[in-house]
Amino acid sequence: MKVVLFCGGLGTRIRDYSEAIPKPMIPVGHQPILLHIMQYYSNFGHRDFVLCLGYKANVIREYFRDFDPSAYSDCIISEFGKKVEVLGPRPPDWRISLVDTGIWRNIGQRLMAVKHLVQNEEYFLANYSDGLTDAPIPEMIDRLKRSGAVGLFVAVRPPFNFHLAEFGDDGLVNRMRSNQQSDIWINGGYFVFSNKIFDYIQDGDELVLEPFNRLIAERRLIAFKHEGFWRAMDTLQDKRVLEEMVEKGSMPWRIQSNAAE
Repeated sequence: MKVVLFCGGLGTRIRDYSEAIPKPMIPVGHQPILLHIMQYYSNFGHRDFVLCLGYKANVIREYFRDFDPSAYSDCIISEFGKKVEVLGPRPPDWRISLVDTGIWRNIGQRLMAVKHLVQNEEYFLANYSDGLTDAPIPEMIDRLKRSGAVGLFVAVRPPFNFHLAEFGDDGLVNRMRSNQQSDIWINGGYFVFSNKIFDYIQDGDELVLEPFNRLIAERRLIAFKHEGFWRAMDTLQDKRVLEEMVEKGSMPWRIQSNAAE
C-alpha cells in the first residue's frame, strides 16, 4: 500500500533548531525523523512512498539521492573507503517518489498534487511526517475497509497536561479538571484513505477542514482511538523528549511486524 508523506511545510514552531533543513529532516538520534517514520511503515510491509516536498525540497531530494545505508548500520570499510560492506540484514528496498508540491500549498492541495500517483490505489496511507507512534496499521486498515467509510485518522490524547475550566456567563467556575480526566482527543496525523477522498477535496481546501467536514456530514470519517505511544515533534522540547527516548533505547515506534518478513 502506498504511503503519502507531507514534507513541505515551513515548520515555523521549530525553526529555531535550524533554518537550513526542513522539519522532516530534523534528526532524532542519528537519523531524521522522516526516516524513523518510513521505517515504521516499512516494518508493516508498506514500502512505496510518495513524498510531497515544498520548503527546502532540495535537501530531502539530495538526502535520498545520496543515501548511504552504511551511515546507519554496522559495516566493514576497506580499500581506504572504496569498499563498504554492510553487516547483518540489508535494509529493505524502498520505492520513493519525490514530488515538489510547492512551498505555500496546504495539506489538502499537496495531496491533490500527487493524486496521479495514487489514483490506482483503492486505499492508501498518509502522514504529517512530524510525529512518531506505535499505532497498529493493520487494524487501522481493516477498520476502514469494514466500515465502508472514506477516511480514518488516529485519535490520540494530548501528550501534555493542562487544566480545563468550566464556567458560566457570570464567570463563576463550576469545575476544574485535568485534560487527562476528560474525553479530549486530537488528530494524530496518521491517516488511512479510500481513493474516494479526492471526491471531497475542492480547490484551496485544507484536508482536515472542509473535506473532513463533508465526510462527517455523510458519516464517512472514522477516528481510531489509540491509547499507546504517540508524540509529535512540534517544538524543541518535543525533540528533546524524543532524543532522550532514543538515548535510553526506548523507541516504541520501532515495531517489528510479521508483514516485514
